Amino acid sequence: MFIADQLENKKILITGGAGFIGSSLAFYFQTYHPQAEVVVLDKFRSGETFPSGNLISLGHFKNLIGFRGRVICADINDAKKMNKIFEEKFDYVFHQAAISDTTVMNQEIVMQTNHDAFLHLLHLTLNGGGKMIYASSAGTYGNSPAPNCIGVGEIPENVYGFSKLCMDESVRGILAQNQDAHIVGLRYFNVYGEREFYKGKTASMILQLGLQAMHHKKVRLFKHGEQKRDFVYIQDVIQANVKAMEAQKSGVYNVGSGEARCFNDILKCLKTHLGEFDVEYIDNPYAFYQNHTEADISLSQKFLNYQPKFSLEEGISAYIQEIKEIYAREKKCL
Repeated sequence: MFIADQLENKKILITGGAGFIGSSLAFYFQTYHPQAEVVVLDKFRSGETFPSGNLISLGHFKNLIGFRGRVICADINDAKKMNKIFEEKFDYVFHQAAISDTTVMNQEIVMQTNHDAFLHLLHLTLNGGGKMIYASSAGTYGNSPAPNCIGVGEIPENVYGFSKLCMDESVRGILAQNQDAHIVGLRYFNVYGEREFYKGKTASMILQLGLQAMHHKKVRLFKHGEQKRDFVYIQDVIQANVKAMEAQKSGVYNVGSGEARCFNDILKCLKTHLGEFDVEYIDNPYAFYQNHTEADISLSQKFLNYQPKFSLEEGISAYIQEIKEIYAREKKCL
């Protein structure tokens, strides 16, 4: 449980609430703040895909089984519907909805969904007297050298990262004009944990490697598995969101573990729980592949009181049971 203001009779809206992080937030508030009114908004998946074959919407009803709050099916790009929904005047808006697939090449739809629709929701939130906590991304840093610091090396390599940087820059402009506005952007690094299964091919390498190991007794990694990432467990991401409700200062913050770990470290952790399996190292076909990401969380610690609780080993240990359950379901369907 993470400390937050008393939320009795407060209205909380979570966009993208049928997704990985959004649904995790919904259940957090349901468990620890049952007197709050939590509303989940999601487009939900339709089966429609991008040219890559990846689903346009990742929201899945199964992420919300057991959720007792209100659920709204809506597209954040529908301005008229958003205007109607926001007539309720939410106290807190957790904006998780986005096109998060970094392979999407349609720049127009990414910018409209991730930036333009966000600005509309942000203004509706502020005009209603609410506070906004939104999902930004470590993708804003592109391939800049680690450690990744807010305001430094913000050079995205794809339109997804650019759209998130535009969100952050727009917020910086708004805060320069209105210092009383409560807006907190959270740049997520490599998030993993429960409820990510329905992300499919965009799920974390921790889940993908765990399932490969169990299905095939073998995993594949780009040579030679020493690329480093800042892997952050879902419970630490929830902690950051909740603490952002009481942020000492509005702005943009990194959310990671603060420590870069290599993919070989993941394999070592998985072998502890799953036993031995083979590893095949393959050539990396991507010219702009990130070799090292690491969140500088000093500002997050200072102004959000954010302190990661889970090391990679602890996070995988907490997550491994769900990975085994996913494997069991998949094996049963074969």
